[in-house]
Amino acid sequence: MTLFDVSDGPRPVSLVRLSALIAQAASGIGRVAVEGEVHRPQTGKTGRQWFTLRDRSSQITVSVPSARRTRCRVVAGERVSVTGRLEWVNDWGQLQMVADEVVPVGEGAIAAMIAEARRRLEADGILARPRQRIPLLPRAIGVICGHEAAVRADIESVVAARFPGYPVLFWETTVSGPGAVDNIVAAMAELDLSDEVEVIILARGGGDATALLPFSDEALCRAVAASATPVVAAIGHDGDRPLVDEVADLRCGTPSLAAGAVVPDRAVLVARLDLLAAGAAEATVARLRSADAALGGIDRDQAALAGLDRAVARLSRAAAQRSLVHPARELARAVTRLAAIDVRSPAARRLASADGALAALDAQVEALSPVRVLERGYAVVRTASGDVVRDPAQVSGGDRVGLTLARGTVSAVVEPAR
Repeated sequence: MTLFDVSDGPRPVSLVRLSALIAQAASGIGRVAVEGEVHRPQTGKTGRQWFTLRDRSSQITVSVPSARRTRCRVVAGERVSVTGRLEWVNDWGQLQMVADEVVPVGEGAIAAMIAEARRRLEADGILARPRQRIPLLPRAIGVICGHEAAVRADIESVVAARFPGYPVLFWETTVSGPGAVDNIVAAMAELDLSDEVEVIILARGGGDATALLPFSDEALCRAVAASATPVVAAIGHDGDRPLVDEVADLRCGTPSLAAGAVVPDRAVLVARLDLLAAGAAEATVARLRSADAALGGIDRDQAALAGLDRAVARLSRAAAQRSLVHPARELARAVTRLAAIDVRSPAARRLASADGALAALDAQVEALSPVRVLERGYAVVRTASGDVVRDPAQVSGGDRVGLTLARGTVSAVVEPAR
């Protein structure tokens, strides 16, 4: 990009304009990933870090915002890959790179970074947390994988073999390189909110340590531990062991093995149901036979005599208890109770109460009688067929109607409405 047209000599600009042009040119480069060696790292009071990224012939200042420090490993002398954007700082008159991620390059540095993350997770009790049970028959399975066709095809082939048509939701996203961790964590959050998805599989094909590095990211491991939905890790090949394997609820060596562990086998389920149904039928038949044998062994006459003997024994015990009470004392108590009873008083009170209630009902019926209503000047209008007229629409002009009064009836002719 050319800042000035020098064909006719230099064009004068203000310093502010020059800074704006440089900032515009820097932002036009976009997001880049650059490798180099960390030199002279330092940390400010606000938690922001700075260091110089250099190689044999070039260098640039890198700024790490405090909010991104968990994604940035800054160790002096370590070779790293920095992902970020260029920024022109007017106050310093300096071009710098603002980092989104700083990851080590080289197996030794990657192993050291993973070891540090493991120590922090272990200190917080995340590695020793209780694991969630994988459901036997999940309503739906969520799979987070890359855009490559191989992993999805492997899982789909297992589903087709074990349970054709089983509900599996594939969420394809970036699973390696810059931004992969953010994308995977966001996909997990969406699937975790689903009412249908009851297990999540993190699936990825094989790769080198750098390619698998997102699955050893501390933030991703913490998201897996915090997920309310069980998470199965199926990263790379059987020999690959990213840090997420130590956090997931179930670890499988390959995506195909994960699908086999999560997708139920339809034939096995059907066979198990058949076996349970047969067992239930056999148990029912056995209980019926046992009950029939028990009934057949009962002597009804003997059972009836035994029941009579028990009844006689209870009566004898009751008679013995009654005989212990002095007869004269019992007779005196009975005479006292009978003398206290007025046999006529309750009947008289009930009769008076019933008479009052009957009078009240008679007055109420009299007040509601249609005859009493007619006596107040009202009339009942009926059509020639005898139907009671409740609405003017039931008659027309010239129709003959009958009026029932309190004493007798009269007839009338309906006049048309004016």
